[in-house]
Amino acid sequence: MLHNKSFVRKTKSGKITKNVREHYLRDDIYCGVLACGVCDLAAARLSVSPDTILVLDTNVVLNQIDLLENPAMDNIVVLSVVLQEVKNKNMAVYNRIRALCSNATRKFFVFSNEHHKDTFVHDMAGESKNDRNDRAIRVAAQWYQKHLGGLGQVVLITNDRENRMKAVEEGISAETIETYVKSLGRQDLVDLLVRPLSAEDVEMEEVEDLRPSKRKIIYAEHKPLSEITSGLHRGIYHQGKLRVNRYNPFEAYVGSESIGDEIIIYGRANMNRAFDGDVVAVELLPQDQWQEENSLSLADEEDEDGGIHLVPGSADDAPRTSNMILGPAGDAIPAPFRPSGKVVGIIKRNWHSYCGSLEPMPMPAGNGGVAHALFVSKDKRIPKIRIQTRQLGNLLNKRIIVTVDSWDRLSRYPSGHYVRTIGDIGDRDTETEVVLIENDIDARPFSSQVLACLPPLPWSVSSEDLVNPTRQDLRHLRIFSVDPPGCKDIDDALHCTTLPNGNFDVGVHIADVTNFVHPNTPLDDEASERGTSVYLVERRIDMLPKPLTEDICSLRADVDRLAFSVIWEMTPEAEIISTRYTKSVIRSCAALSYIEAQARMDDSRLVDPMTTDLRNMNSLAKLMRRRRIERGAITLASAEVKFQIDTETHDPLDIGMYQIREANQMVEEFMLAANVSVARKILEHYPLCSLLRRHPTPTREMLEPLLRTAASVGINLDVTSSKALADSLDNAIGEDPYFNKLIRILTTRCMTQAVYFCSGDLTPPEYHHYGLAAPLYTHFTSPIRRYADVIVHRLLAASLGICKLPMVFQDRPQLTSIADNLNYRHRNAQMASRASVELHTLIFFKNRPTDTEARIVKIRSNGFIVFVPKYGIEGPVYLTERSEKGGGEWFVDEQQQKIKKMDGTISYGVLQRVNIHLEVVEPQPNRPKLQLTLI
Repeated sequence: MLHNKSFVRKTKSGKITKNVREHYLRDDIYCGVLACGVCDLAAARLSVSPDTILVLDTNVVLNQIDLLENPAMDNIVVLSVVLQEVKNKNMAVYNRIRALCSNATRKFFVFSNEHHKDTFVHDMAGESKNDRNDRAIRVAAQWYQKHLGGLGQVVLITNDRENRMKAVEEGISAETIETYVKSLGRQDLVDLLVRPLSAEDVEMEEVEDLRPSKRKIIYAEHKPLSEITSGLHRGIYHQGKLRVNRYNPFEAYVGSESIGDEIIIYGRANMNRAFDGDVVAVELLPQDQWQEENSLSLADEEDEDGGIHLVPGSADDAPRTSNMILGPAGDAIPAPFRPSGKVVGIIKRNWHSYCGSLEPMPMPAGNGGVAHALFVSKDKRIPKIRIQTRQLGNLLNKRIIVTVDSWDRLSRYPSGHYVRTIGDIGDRDTETEVVLIENDIDARPFSSQVLACLPPLPWSVSSEDLVNPTRQDLRHLRIFSVDPPGCKDIDDALHCTTLPNGNFDVGVHIADVTNFVHPNTPLDDEASERGTSVYLVERRIDMLPKPLTEDICSLRADVDRLAFSVIWEMTPEAEIISTRYTKSVIRSCAALSYIEAQARMDDSRLVDPMTTDLRNMNSLAKLMRRRRIERGAITLASAEVKFQIDTETHDPLDIGMYQIREANQMVEEFMLAANVSVARKILEHYPLCSLLRRHPTPTREMLEPLLRTAASVGINLDVTSSKALADSLDNAIGEDPYFNKLIRILTTRCMTQAVYFCSGDLTPPEYHHYGLAAPLYTHFTSPIRRYADVIVHRLLAASLGICKLPMVFQDRPQLTSIADNLNYRHRNAQMASRASVELHTLIFFKNRPTDTEARIVKIRSNGFIVFVPKYGIEGPVYLTERSEKGGGEWFVDEQQQKIKKMDGTISYGVLQRVNIHLEVVEPQPNRPKLQLTLI
């Protein structure tokens, strides 16, 4: 059946045209109920006995997705009109409901009501889009009732009072989500309900001594979006992402392009209910309320209010301190002020699920009613969240997940709801799962659909592969891999042989992952979504299933494997004469660890061919590295921590800084060279759709803290170019042997994040990679671990005529979306790795109090932040009582980057060595931390 929709529109030339859209209606769209005697049951998912079939409206899906994901919520019809509305309003919820609908173990059925001849509804004059969709939902629910007859009960679930009343008048059974869930008699499901904040909830803050007093306005009202847009246009407001200080949850920063500087947001009142990661609109405070850089302090878990009792804007909201800086003549001069502001509106929320525990509290009277409890996130940047629960006794001493629902201006805390329990507090597996959840890492087992894409095991190179004209047989070459100890997912190998003309034939051979991961398959979709493998201290979460990562694709020794090779002819001076690219078959003769490769190169008694190859490669790598540095590449450093793990208990046995050897640098140099060569090749063929990686140049403001720190110890860093900075860092030598590495670590922290991008989205000058001083760069060398490399392999194969370019490369917006997801996943993987290190550091130092040496890296008004080189640990050291918000008897000398006692007897300066005591303490229940105390 064909239904026509017509409408008229005016063209640019002024003509009136009539447009007709054809909408096909069918009578063969099935209900999805297994007991139905009329419909095809091939795709049926729903049961009618003894279950009730639920038809959901849009707002129930949008607001109650945590509840719907609970396995107890099943037998649900999701209408196509609801899916479309959800997609238009919240893409994250849309992806979650789609995942439920495609999960074969769940009874969710998508019914195309907009294409069924009996459930399609025509537009009515004067009817809003929302009312039309509500009517379509009621019509579909009524159709299900009639269609199933007496087979089972159909209930429309809606919290819209008007929609519910109309449904009842039309003979449809309708309930609110709360009424339905309570009828199930499951307390855990009731806790999952999202409820709007009520007056009763606000009053509970007074009852439970969760100040402030009842009905008092605590926060300023958020400006409407129309006013924010106008204010941004006129320069009154400034837009940016709010970043909360990890050492002080009452101090945040908003990077503003409009003023070219970071705006300090100090105090909960000025943050005005914004969460870390929210995109906010900020209004600058009057200059007499701007915050001094040196007056910002360290805060701790014991700090509670953070100045939230006042509506932002009053002079008392962020009090100025009396800190002064000593001038050259010893006279006191005012400290420099940083732009300070207040949040006036939220442009985009960053609310998600949070992991933590409930604040210990007495059980409520009756021990079975609703308890109001405060949830404390493990992430110190997140404020406490108030929840209601009927299962308090079961949740105390557990790590749980809570989602934020709302934050009323009358309420001191945001309101949320319980989602699920993770496990016991302190259990290593529980705490590791917390790390994964907090960083949105998908650690679920691969689905049967994904695993079905893999070739059967045991796998071996086929005769077809060997005779394939697009694949070269390189098994005669002496190829070997060099990786960390115990590496099983080996995705790169090398060779270096001497040519008759005295030059070298040098190759980088990368696992041919795209031979097994094909576009638009469940395996490819899963890899695209995961984006990268995640490396924790004691485990690895793979981007691809283990049969691929550790067997089929892994370039293990003494087995034939498929590879994608970049091969150069190089002079002894490491000049590239020619480059060729080919798919290949290789047979690695050895899988060396960095330690083994280094030992071979260092042992002068060894003169075997492979050791000679290693030494030749190392000589070439040193020349390549020197030239790269001469071009302006910066040698940075990071605090990489290495744990020795007990193989049985998985507990850390020892901890120390990761040691970089020449062998590491040799492999790195050839991987960089391969990535640069491939970047040139794919961009030459596909200038508008290549996936590249750029490292934006840091701004002067970003480097300012580093410059101040260096200047305070008499070192002048030139940051006019990457070459100037690299030379300055080479010359930054102090008496302390660790001094130069510390300066490089601080430099790393001032850098922007390197990111993936689609070449068509930017101009060539923006492709530049600042850290590598390379005009072009991409990722090609780790397709087992990174999806970016999978995309680049497909581009390179297409540029060589081996295969056609997949259709996705013709869709630039989708490519941009893929790049954005890769950046998000890459960043999250880094954060998860760091959090795993912090967790195992806590485990290691528990019951192991230790004295050690540290270096001061940042000065604050009440203490300083130190870095511990031996363990790669960073943390705050307090000089004053935590209750002293100002410096008390201490003051900051901004020019010399020192904190001094008023009587001049003691001072501490940045980069100074200090001795500290490390000990795990628990100042708040369920929040253990590593406390650093000055000896």
